[in-house]
Amino acid sequence: MDSQWREKRLYPVLGICAIFFLLYVNFHDEFELPVLVWNLPRIGFVGVNHTRFVLIGEDGNRESESESEVYVNGWNSYWLMDESAQLGSSRRRVSEMLKRGSQMGLTVCRTWAFSDGPDPNSLQLRPGVFNERVFKALDYVLVEARKHGIRLILSLVNNLDAYGGKAQYVRWAEEAGVDVSSSTDSFFSDPTIKGYYRAYVKAILSRKNSFTGVKYSEEPSIFAWELINEPRCESVSSAPFLQSWITEMAAFVKSLDKKHLVTVGLEGFYASKSTENYGANPGEWAASLGSDFINNSAIKDIDFASVHAYPHSWIPQADLEAKVKYLSNWADAHISDSENVLKKPLLFTEIGAPLSVQTDGSYDRDILLKIVYDKVYKSAKKREAGAGVLIWQLLVEGVEEYRDRFSLVASKYPSTYKLILEQSCRLKNMSKKGETDNSGKDPCYSKMSY
Repeated sequence: MDSQWREKRLYPVLGICAIFFLLYVNFHDEFELPVLVWNLPRIGFVGVNHTRFVLIGEDGNRESESESEVYVNGWNSYWLMDESAQLGSSRRRVSEMLKRGSQMGLTVCRTWAFSDGPDPNSLQLRPGVFNERVFKALDYVLVEARKHGIRLILSLVNNLDAYGGKAQYVRWAEEAGVDVSSSTDSFFSDPTIKGYYRAYVKAILSRKNSFTGVKYSEEPSIFAWELINEPRCESVSSAPFLQSWITEMAAFVKSLDKKHLVTVGLEGFYASKSTENYGANPGEWAASLGSDFINNSAIKDIDFASVHAYPHSWIPQADLEAKVKYLSNWADAHISDSENVLKKPLLFTEIGAPLSVQTDGSYDRDILLKIVYDKVYKSAKKREAGAGVLIWQLLVEGVEEYRDRFSLVASKYPSTYKLILEQSCRLKNMSKKGETDNSGKDPCYSKMSY
C-alpha cells in the first residue's frame, strides 16, 4: 500500500515537472525570473583621469581611482532593445550578439535607449508614458551585457527621425497646443520640449531593473550616457541653442547620476574657420549644421569627446586613396584637439564603411578601419587622448531588418574579424592592470576562430 501510495503521488509530481521543463525549454526567454546580482560578474565603473579612461570602484567613488587604464574596442548594435522586446528567439539573438562581441575581445557596445512615438513597440508612447514591456526589454539587455562583460553606451534620443527622434518631441508639443516653430530646432530651445526630454532622462536614470532590482544610475555595466545621436540643426543660427541645450542637459544628467560618464554624441564637425583643424571637415556643408566639435565637447559636464567617420557618405565621389587621406587627417585632427585643446578622452563612436572589394582582394572596410585602429593605438601607447573605436555596426543571423550598407556579421568576414580581434588584444595589453576575465575564455590568449 505504501509503495502504491508513493507511486500515485510521485507520477503527478513528475508529470508537472516535465511540463514545466518543456515550457522552459521552449519559452524560457519569456519567463522573466529575477536575477541574483551576486551571481553576475563583478564589474567596476569607468571614470576619467585627464585624457584617459580608468577603472574606479564599484561604489563609483571617484576618490578610489586605481591605476587601471581602460582602452575601448567596441561596436554598435543599435537594435538590442528593439529586438529584445520581441521576446522568444529574439532575445536569444540579443544574447548571441553580446556573446560574439565578447569573443572578439570587444568591451563596449553602443545602443539605443530610446524609441519614441505611438508605435506599440515604442518605449515612450507619449511624454512621460512608458511601455513596460519595452522597458523590461532594455532591462534584459543590461543584464545580458553584464553577463558577457560588456559595458553599454546608452543613447537617449535621436536627432534623426528613426525611432521618433527630436521630430517626435516637436509633434508632441504641437499636439499639446504649444506654439512651437515647425523647425525641429525648437527641440533645443522650447521649454516644454526640454521638459519632455528631462522627464524622459529622469525616468531612464531612475529606472530599477526588473530582473536585478538595480537602478540604472547604479548599474556598472553602463559605460556612459549619450545625450543625443548626431545632433544637427536645420539652421546654423540655432547653434547657440544647441550649445545651451548640451550644457543644460549634461548638468541635469550629472545631478541625477554621479557614477556614469556623459558624452554628447557628436559627429565631430568643426564650425569655426578660426579653429586650427577646420580644414579637416569633409566639406563646407559640415560647418553649417550647428554642431561644433570643440565648443560642444568643451562643456564642463561632458566627460569625453565623440566623433564619427563615414568617408563613403561624406565624400562619396572621392576614390579610395582620397578617402584614406581624408580619414587619416580626420582622425589626427580629433585626437590632437582632444589631447591639447579639450584635454579629454576621445572615442570614435561610429566608424562605417561598405564591403567594397579592391582589385587586390582587400576590403575598403578593412583598409579604413585599420587606419583609425592604428591611430588610436599609437595615441594610447603615448598615453594620450585616443581611447577607442566602435565599428558601425555588427549583426547576428536573423536580424536582417536592421541591416544597412555598413553592417556585417563579423564571422562571415575573416579578415575583418581578425582585424577587430587584434585591436582588442593590443589595447588590452596597454592597460596597466586589466579586469579579471569572468568567462575564463580570454580571446587574446586563445586561437582565433572565425
